[in-house]
Amino acid sequence: MATDSSVHLGHVHLKVRDVERALDFYQGVLDLEVSERPGNYAFLTFGEHHHDVALQGVGDNAPGPGRGVGLYHAAFEVDTPARLREVYQRLRERGVGVSPVDHGISKALYFDDPAGNGLEVYVDTRDEHGPEWEGTNRRFDPEAL
Repeated sequence: MATDSSVHLGHVHLKVRDVERALDFYQGVLDLEVSERPGNYAFLTFGEHHHDVALQGVGDNAPGPGRGVGLYHAAFEVDTPARLREVYQRLRERGVGVSPVDHGISKALYFDDPAGNGLEVYVDTRDEHGPEWEGTNRRFDPEAL
C-alpha cells in the first residue's frame, strides 16, 4: 500500500482545551480555513480536502499531552523558504516559542500550539543537499530565509 500514490495522510486530529483559541492560532499561523464547525469540533482545510486538521474541544481541565511514547508532533510542509519565514514571523508576533532546526534535508520550525500539541512547519531542501538525512540538527535564522 505504501507505493500506491492514491494514498495520502488524510488529516491530523488534535484534542484542544479551547476550540476558539485553537481556531485563531491555526487560521492565523497556517492560513487554514474552517470547512465545518459542529459542536465542540472544528474542521480546517488548506483547500483541497474537507479537512486537513480536526480540532476537538475537550475542556479547560483536560490533561496536557506528554512527551514520552505517543504522537510527538504533526508536520506541515510549505513550498518555499519565504513561506517558512512568514510562518516564523506570525509565530513570533504571537509570542510563541520557536525552535528553528536545519536538518540539511529540510529547514524546520518546532513549536507547540496553545493546547501544547507539538507542531513542525518545514521546507524541504533535499534538492540543495541530497536526498539522505545525515543526522544533522543545526540552529538557523529563519529571518535570513
